Amino acid sequence: MFDLAGTTVSDEEREFLRHPAAGGLILFSRNYQSPEQLTALVASVRALRPDILIATDHEGGRVQRFREGFTRLPAAATFLASGRPDALATAETTGWLMAAELRAVGVDFSFAPVLDVDSGISAVIGDRAFARTPDEVTAAARAFVAGMRRAGMAAVGKHFPGHGGVADDSHLTLPEDRRELEDLLARDLLPFSALIREDLEGIMPAHVLYARIDAQPPCFSHFWLQTILRERMNFDGAIFSDDLSMAGAAFAGDYATRALAALKAGCDMLVVCNTPEATAAILQALENRPASAGSARRLAAMRGRFPIDRGELLASAEWRDAVDRLQIFVGHTA
Repeated sequence: MFDLAGTTVSDEEREFLRHPAAGGLILFSRNYQSPEQLTALVASVRALRPDILIATDHEGGRVQRFREGFTRLPAAATFLASGRPDALATAETTGWLMAAELRAVGVDFSFAPVLDVDSGISAVIGDRAFARTPDEVTAAARAFVAGMRRAGMAAVGKHFPGHGGVADDSHLTLPEDRRELEDLLARDLLPFSALIREDLEGIMPAHVLYARIDAQPPCFSHFWLQTILRERMNFDGAIFSDDLSMAGAAFAGDYATRALAALKAGCDMLVVCNTPEATAAILQALENRPASAGSARRLAAMRGRFPIDRGELLASAEWRDAVDRLQIFVGHTA
């Protein structure tokens, strides 16, 4: 899964999309001008590759790629922090609204929700987390995911096994979490376990080194992805690497080496952003490595489940009521 440089598909990007190892496209703010332009862009991509998955990061708050023409979504932390009795119901409504608006322009899914438990020390997570206790994170995430599914969108929980316990930003370095496995099992992993039991469709591991548990960060770790996630937690959904061009992934070597290591560990889809040379190198490295039957099945479950007509959505009472309901939460500070 890779990205585009602008609001249309370049000749080089057409070749990337035609490559047999191309499985997904991730969209950013630079790819967006208006809902109409985005719909046309998605259609042009699907004309080249009808089977490709199209995703974005559209959590709400700081992380919302498309703004003008889309409803402004509250940060995850604002729901429970508001103290309102309708907090969980509004989280469900927000999940539905986010998913419905994206599905209405042809996007399959958003990398959401964040399942990290905030420990008050991670600025890169911060208000992207629903709360500071596992039970509260689980309750709010469960509601948010229910809304997403109501709009026909699969969910991706991140950042397994929990990014909330480190201060460093994995976009810039490889953070190190010195906690023991028992500590993570008793806290950070609880929301993941709960949502997995409810058939969570996707998970994205963190670029964090849990040095007392394993010598490899989760994206490159058989222990984390197979022993813990697949075997102990019985997760049968799709595993998406976090961005392999991030500094936190440089631990594993050059781009091709990172890609092969992540596949070997158990990732179903490799995500690479903002680095066309990395896209080219990884596509070349995967030239003769078709997806396994298991990966193909898991990734197929990430497709949008039914179309949504944007005009009908915006004319609906449900959309209008959802937009009105969110206003008090958008202005609330966690």
